[in-house]
Amino acid sequence: MTATSAHPQRGQATEALVADLVAALPGAVDDSRLSRSIYSTDASNYRVTPEVIVTPRTRDQVVTAVRIAIGHGVAVTARGGGTSCAGNAVGPGVVIDFSRHLDRVISIDPKTATAVVEPGVILSRLQGTARPHGLRFGPDPSTATRCTIGGMIGNNACGPHGLSYGRTADNVVSLTWLTGRGEILTVGSGADAFDAVPGLDELVTGDLAVLRREFGRFGRQISGYSLEHLLPENGRNLAAALTGTEGTCGILLEATVRLVPRAPAPALAVLGYPDMPTAADDVPNLLPAEPLALEGLDAQLVDVVRRAAGGGVPTLPAGGGWLMVEVGGATSEEAIAAAETLVAASAAVDAVVLPAGPDATRLWQIRADGAGLAGRTATGEQAWPGWEDSAVPPERLGDYLRGLEALMAAEGVSGLAYGHFGDGCVHVRIDFPLDHDGRGMRRFLERAAALAADHGGSLSGEHGDGRARSELLPVMYSPDALALMAAFKNLFDPDDVLNPGVVVRPASLDADLRRPQALPLIAGDGFSFSRDGGDITTAVHRCVGVGKCRADMREQGGFMCPSYTATRDEKDSTRGRARALQEMANGSTITRGWASPDVHRALDLCLSCKACATDCPTGIDMAMFKSETLHRTYQGRRRPRSHYTLGRLPQWLRLVGPMGPALNRIGRVPFMRRAMMTTIGADTRRSLPELPAVPFRRTRAARRPVPPTAGPKAVLWVDSFSDALAPDIPRAALRVLTAAGCDVEIAAPGACCGLTLISTGQLTAAKARLRKTVDLLLPHVRAGRTVIGLEPSCTATLRSDLVELLGDDPRAAELAQAVRTVAEFLVDIGWTPPRADEKLLAQPHCHHYAIMGYEADRTILAAMGCDVEVSAGCCGLAGNFGMEKGHYEISEKIAREGILAKAAASPDRQILADGFSCRTQVADLADLPAQHLVQVIAAALDRGTGTRPAGR
Repeated sequence: MTATSAHPQRGQATEALVADLVAALPGAVDDSRLSRSIYSTDASNYRVTPEVIVTPRTRDQVVTAVRIAIGHGVAVTARGGGTSCAGNAVGPGVVIDFSRHLDRVISIDPKTATAVVEPGVILSRLQGTARPHGLRFGPDPSTATRCTIGGMIGNNACGPHGLSYGRTADNVVSLTWLTGRGEILTVGSGADAFDAVPGLDELVTGDLAVLRREFGRFGRQISGYSLEHLLPENGRNLAAALTGTEGTCGILLEATVRLVPRAPAPALAVLGYPDMPTAADDVPNLLPAEPLALEGLDAQLVDVVRRAAGGGVPTLPAGGGWLMVEVGGATSEEAIAAAETLVAASAAVDAVVLPAGPDATRLWQIRADGAGLAGRTATGEQAWPGWEDSAVPPERLGDYLRGLEALMAAEGVSGLAYGHFGDGCVHVRIDFPLDHDGRGMRRFLERAAALAADHGGSLSGEHGDGRARSELLPVMYSPDALALMAAFKNLFDPDDVLNPGVVVRPASLDADLRRPQALPLIAGDGFSFSRDGGDITTAVHRCVGVGKCRADMREQGGFMCPSYTATRDEKDSTRGRARALQEMANGSTITRGWASPDVHRALDLCLSCKACATDCPTGIDMAMFKSETLHRTYQGRRRPRSHYTLGRLPQWLRLVGPMGPALNRIGRVPFMRRAMMTTIGADTRRSLPELPAVPFRRTRAARRPVPPTAGPKAVLWVDSFSDALAPDIPRAALRVLTAAGCDVEIAAPGACCGLTLISTGQLTAAKARLRKTVDLLLPHVRAGRTVIGLEPSCTATLRSDLVELLGDDPRAAELAQAVRTVAEFLVDIGWTPPRADEKLLAQPHCHHYAIMGYEADRTILAAMGCDVEVSAGCCGLAGNFGMEKGHYEISEKIAREGILAKAAASPDRQILADGFSCRTQVADLADLPAQHLVQVIAAALDRGTGTRPAGR
């Protein structure tokens, strides 16, 4: 990162601060409008624009940055994964992002079961490093794939296993701590820790009664500071007391944390109850069994998950509310027996016990995605954090839930509840009307805080108070306790430099709200944004910042945000791009609307892979936003060269079809190839695709009618890529469909999805092309035929973008519902494919994964006896993206860390890739062949009949 030139609208003091930081930390400082916009919010409701962002590479750089900020009297906010729901990772002045570089697990000591880590290390990375030693870090929030240990220490995070392993504070051994004075301390527990902080012993001994009466009353009392750890009977544990101070008392430089043994064979008991409060009533009866985790789920949330997953959720016991109880054991049998004993002791109306395995994992995934899926109510309204994680003693949980339900009903709001019921912690996001102002949210939070306090509870049970609840702390703490917290902060940060406005001297809970600042952006002649009532601002605020796009989705079998995986730059995440668009909508930091260079910079490395539409729990579709942005920016204006060439590739392919052999010869001459690539706006390191001697539509197979049969009716739609660049594939498809006994027709020329027009934002032309396609294909559908697509991206376009672009034409939905991949169609008709027994490395196209899913393909390949390894993640080419000048390095890095690394590790596997882009990428970068599914099936058919393989 580098700083930009001076901002005329900013003061001399800010420019002096930036100049000092740049001089001391070259390459680590960014005060651009784009970065300031992206870092202005986290996963909360709040927007506070910083002056400058620092991404330090070393601990010394952190110290230097903080000391410079102190010298300028400027606030400092530490930031990890940016997944804070309470607004404690945003602030004015300097924001320090630890997640990009300071992310090492420095050491693991199996003998002492401890780890030394940098603050930016992702929890899942620590877990993976500790796993070979049979160890893990105990607390495990649902954001484990992107939250940092520094953030967990800042918030005193817990997660489902906080019940058995405690809070983060219970698992911290020592901290290397940078104070608001710029001093470095190493703090742990005992008298030595107190000696390092003048005045601390006097503060504790002078207020022992307050400490014992008001702090640490139950396990999930996270609100405020956890000063009970300072008591003599608690070991004078300063490291634990500083955990959960939300960056207001110091900046973490390094931590030594305690690890715990992994449970050898956990089992899962799922208990059904009539409703959530009744389930909560049973929690105290189950705690004596010492479960590892005890979670609550509401029926409405499970219904939302089912809809999002297309029904792929295991069957739950009867009921309207469930407890998920994990029980340990030395063996699987022992754990199952313990779970069955727990079920017998419960008051559940129904139950099921599952051993560790895929079904149990899928149930836990409901919880893991809860933060995103609960971002919408049961009726689909946007829900917000604010009352995100209140907690009460478990014995009061049932009554508290009843009171909370009554309060929501009285206030006319709703939300999907779930949580860590074994600890009395409840997660719920609520549909406050934040598009107007924060008055309704304030009224609700004030009443909810009083309700929690009446039950002896805490405003926060694991996420901290931040800007959402710090103002409400007087509801649960006395003036003496609040004064004690202020005095504790003063020992470390007397000038209130560190994260001001949080916990001590709090900001107003309805100040700096993000959503009311965003102006409506009404859909025009591009995409309809129908799911969000035609309001693009509402659509882009689907991103609530949970940050799943920052995880390495390849490790989880997902595809989202390949460019972020390559760059680790926040602007290249789905969340970062959404933030840029949100800032454009409010027009304050990012100006010039859709044409803003900052917006285009944020969107530049978006591959339009659409994986975020599936992998992100909120379902935000960044490919659609990128297309809309390009459409509005260039409508009626001159476009980049690649829009006219790569963006209109199908029509160029039709023109050059007869000249294929000649162009192939020209393309083999290096300087001619480079000249051609430069002419079309492509990177000169790319190869030209080999053009066939004869496109499919000019072959005998295309011209010869397929004899009709009484079998399933299909129309084979041969897209531009398959026709002009891979004619063997439609020939193989005809072979397969006829072998399956289908009555096949070939769609007439001219049916085109307009994908290249859509990806380059030429939406007016795309809509015209799609209307013609509807005219050509719909008569086949009305005649009872299923439209079979071959190229996954084209097939996905007719399944998704067609409806969003032609939303005013009911015929669009009629056609979209009739479009299938070959695999889907073969599964639908129940055809048994031939045996192939191939070893395959499958690279699903991103659009295939995101829109159609890959399950039908897995089913067909399993029936063929194939040994298939599926490569998660994008191939990196993504249509015109990887061809365009300026994208080659990222495209190559994505491929080499993804499909090409898999191919190198499995050289005995043939690559299976239905997408033309995917096949092109592996051929271009590694000279590897790849096949379409229909070619694998056709080859197996031909082997079985002794004929030559189809298409040769």
